[in-house]
Amino acid sequence: MMKRRGALMVMLSLVFGAAAAWSAKNWVEQRTRASNVTDAGASVVVAAMEVPYGTVMEGRHVKVITVPTGTSLGNHFGSVKEVEGLIASQKILNGEVLLKERFTKSGAGSTLAALIKPDMRAVSVRVDDVVGVAGFLLPGNRVDIVAARKVNDRATTETILMNIHVLAVDQTSTQDKSEPVVVRAVTLEMTPKEAEILVRAREEGRIQLTLRNPTDEFRPQLAATPEPPPPPAVKPVRRAPPRPAAPSVTIIRGTLVDSGETST
Repeated sequence: MMKRRGALMVMLSLVFGAAAAWSAKNWVEQRTRASNVTDAGASVVVAAMEVPYGTVMEGRHVKVITVPTGTSLGNHFGSVKEVEGLIASQKILNGEVLLKERFTKSGAGSTLAALIKPDMRAVSVRVDDVVGVAGFLLPGNRVDIVAARKVNDRATTETILMNIHVLAVDQTSTQDKSEPVVVRAVTLEMTPKEAEILVRAREEGRIQLTLRNPTDEFRPQLAATPEPPPPPAVKPVRRAPPRPAAPSVTIIRGTLVDSGETST
């Protein structure tokens, strides 16, 4: 009798254990399925290759990945269609998450016009191998501008503009080149006031571009206006001293009186 009762207890324990295991397995599977349904992830657009500055975005430049919902990535894109047609205002690295702040819309006109900030202007200056920093200027670089002129036969120089963004060299606005190339013109991005300063300095003398380190972000609020050249010195006019008056002689002839100057 005792043996039967013990065997019965063992069998009941096995049944209850199997039932508990089966219930636990079903609970875990239900939770997993519910988690997959409620957290399918968010679509994020990333760069499929390195994208140079000024590139018009196409579908081949990007790919879509899935990240957990709630992941903080910034103001990113969720589909390829949102990116197509935009212009990269900065260089984009392969695998980088595309943020909306780093792109601009392509409106009417050239691609370069879309890269100009709303409150800025593009000004082109003629350069040579010296003014253009031996051809090492590339779109995206930053430069200072030094003005040189002669005042009273003496050369004077002054840094009139600082931390100016290079939009394009010649007719190229992309950064896909790293070798030095001698160019004939450089297009710079600056405020309307800075554009006036540059044009005035170019008319008064010569300008020189100096390349800046990309990590140096210092820029004064307003560039200094070059002082106008002083007026030329007026040479005093020497006047001849007045001639002394010649002595006069009075001749009396009867009732006639004749006054005249004597000749020396």
